[in-house]
Amino acid sequence: MPSAAPSLRIVFAGTPPVAVPALDALAASRHPVVGVVTRDDAPLGRKRALTPSPVAARAAELGLPTIKANRLREAETEAVAALEPDLGVIVAYGGLLRAPMLAAPRLGWINLHFSLLPRWRGAAPVQRAVMAGDSETGSAVFQLVEELDAGDVFSLERRAIGADETAGDVLEALSVSGAAQLASVVDAIADGRAVATPQTGAPTLAAKLTLDDARLTLTDAGDAVYARLRGVTPEPGAFVLVGGERFKIHAARLSRGAERLAPGAFGARSGRVYLGTATYPLELLTVQPAGKKAMAAADWWRGLKLTEGLMAE
Repeated sequence: MPSAAPSLRIVFAGTPPVAVPALDALAASRHPVVGVVTRDDAPLGRKRALTPSPVAARAAELGLPTIKANRLREAETEAVAALEPDLGVIVAYGGLLRAPMLAAPRLGWINLHFSLLPRWRGAAPVQRAVMAGDSETGSAVFQLVEELDAGDVFSLERRAIGADETAGDVLEALSVSGAAQLASVVDAIADGRAVATPQTGAPTLAAKLTLDDARLTLTDAGDAVYARLRGVTPEPGAFVLVGGERFKIHAARLSRGAERLAPGAFGARSGRVYLGTATYPLELLTVQPAGKKAMAAADWWRGLKLTEGLMAE
């Protein structure tokens, strides 16, 4: 009678929606998830009600014990060690793991990171890849070390970035494909088949996005403006200034066949609203003026009752 496949006691660390598919994949695997680490409940919505992270909510549904902390200090390290994990798995937890937490699981930690390491190490790899106009990205599973995203890589999978895909689109897709990739690596580690290789090439840093990153520079070429818009969608969300107030652009596309406009100039043709750049204009689809709800750009334009002269900066 064949022996049962070996299993590993897993502790999982993650916080946002993109980490949930990985948790689900591990929970459905042969490896018991003995605990989950996630960030503290955070105030959300207009009423600022304390709300569990998506990973915390899913862990509760799965009946998994959860440790909530924004920083992993001695108490959290002791709590993880008490679970006697064989392997730690981290996906977008939102904080750095340092020694001795790195050594709490018997085999250390592995990380699912959404980039082709060593390109785009850091907090916002997909967003920075889209903003930079990269034609492809991917996901890497690597051994976590103290240096940022610098560990040896077990698995690297590539994925093209579509010409009109936003960072949100790409992240959602990678969270699903990466979950299967991660589960495969955990199986390989348990079976003694896993091989990790050092990263090669010059690293680039994917710094966390700020509101300044989300402001479009309309004197740039249309391709660059559109890449930035897609890279900051849905968060923090692209915007320009109109009359000194923030004018959000939730959805748009580059219109190579439309009449060119001066950088920052609005215009309308055949019911479509355009915003000028240094080259091709953006066709605005969904916008949100200051103090108002998001709306179709054509509805916003009709409400202005303008023919020309409105400028963004």
